[in-house]
Amino acid sequence: MRAGDLLRKLDQRLLPRLAATVTRLGHGPSRTPLLGWVAMLSCAAVLATAVLATGGPPAQDRTVGEVTRVGVVEGDSIPRYEADAAADLAALAGRSLGDGTYALVSLNEYLTPARLAAVVGDVGVAVVFGRVPLPERQTEIVRIPAQRVPEDVSAGMARLAERKEREAADYRARATALGGGGPQERELRDLYLSGAQVAAAEAVAYRTECACLYALVVRAEPAKLRGVAARSGVRVVDPAPEVRRLERTVFTPPLPEQRDVVRPPVDRTATPEPTASATATATASPPTPEPTVANRSPAAPEVTDSSPSPPLPPPVPSASTRTPSTSADMVDEGDPEPTP
Repeated sequence: MRAGDLLRKLDQRLLPRLAATVTRLGHGPSRTPLLGWVAMLSCAAVLATAVLATGGPPAQDRTVGEVTRVGVVEGDSIPRYEADAAADLAALAGRSLGDGTYALVSLNEYLTPARLAAVVGDVGVAVVFGRVPLPERQTEIVRIPAQRVPEDVSAGMARLAERKEREAADYRARATALGGGGPQERELRDLYLSGAQVAAAEAVAYRTECACLYALVVRAEPAKLRGVAARSGVRVVDPAPEVRRLERTVFTPPLPEQRDVVRPPVDRTATPEPTASATATATASPPTPEPTVANRSPAAPEVTDSSPSPPLPPPVPSASTRTPSTSADMVDEGDPEPTP
């Protein structure tokens, strides 16, 4: 019997008797304490009946606080990772996974949104990863939610360009407001100006829909994932059937330039001059995106920014706040579920 039916029967049988008892006691000399006890016992009886009828208290979500990691970390062998991912994909042959499984797709080069659309084809996409590949500079890794490619990716790049323009302006304002001509002030001013130049170069690149996309998360049946792995420009497809919720998964794909071992990109300390590599590539030929890959072990939750307009950068820009050795730190615009 359902809890609702049981409680309805209790109301029909007990309420009339309870009302008569309360009325009778209400005329007695000790009506105040008796009424309180009757009301308390009645509530306790109803609550106990509801708990028994529903089989006890609701079960707790044991996945709260757990994070699944898919991808690589600093020091990992990339050839070994690619071989393991290919073996995992082959092991899914013949299995039916209902509405499919999530997978991290890594690409051989950075792509534009238009070229990414050719790689995606008819596969459902959830998230796209990118960064502006400025030579010898660590730039921010970004995570763009996208169900429609290239439309959603282009819109995400436009938002990123606006944010980067605000960051560049903020860095310039900090450099201008910094007083004093001592060594510390000069060094800090140089850091602000360097951060402004990098942010401005990123803004220009995203504004022109640069070849900055290198990974994506998709959802499809194993047979369709094997087809994606065979497409031109795809580096590896790493299936992740253990992933149930994207908001509790951290994807860390290798960068296209990482070929042997995962290590941090080179970052010059001198003030960079924006080069044509990241800004002009967008007007030339579009590059290829790369998916994110992750370790399958639960780890402590990692905080990511899920607001459409992330906050302004920290006061002092440094290489450590930009591109890490993998994609663990990323700007998150929110994760929609992909359309299978």
